[in-house]
Amino acid sequence: MSYTINRVFAGADFADIDARTRKALADKGFGVLTEIDVQTVMKKKLDADLPGYRILGACNPQMAHEAILLEPRVGAMLPCNVIIRETGDGVEVSAIDPAASMMAIDNAKLQAVAGQVGGMLAEAVAAI
Repeated sequence: MSYTINRVFAGADFADIDARTRKALADKGFGVLTEIDVQTVMKKKLDADLPGYRILGACNPQMAHEAILLEPRVGAMLPCNVIIRETGDGVEVSAIDPAASMMAIDNAKLQAVAGQVGGMLAEAVAAI
């Protein structure tokens, strides 16, 4: 089982895919709560050069609320991270598959919620 939902955009512009990703997430009810520009952080902290790499912490409040009611400590695994990164093949978007990450929690109802969220994220990635 893969732990991410992936899509590569050959020859794409990083900023364009970033904007399209944010729109696709918003259209599926996700807000971006956190953002880490990994490329900038690695340059500043380690003087290391990396291609574009951004982590978006996406959250669908309704689904997060449902998950927290089912399993209060699930917040340690939230939000759903989505990465946008430059590769030799173009720009890749990878979203966490919540069903894969939630397998560590023995709660069938939570697994069902994770499956729903995974479907929503897959639809968002497909819509970019």
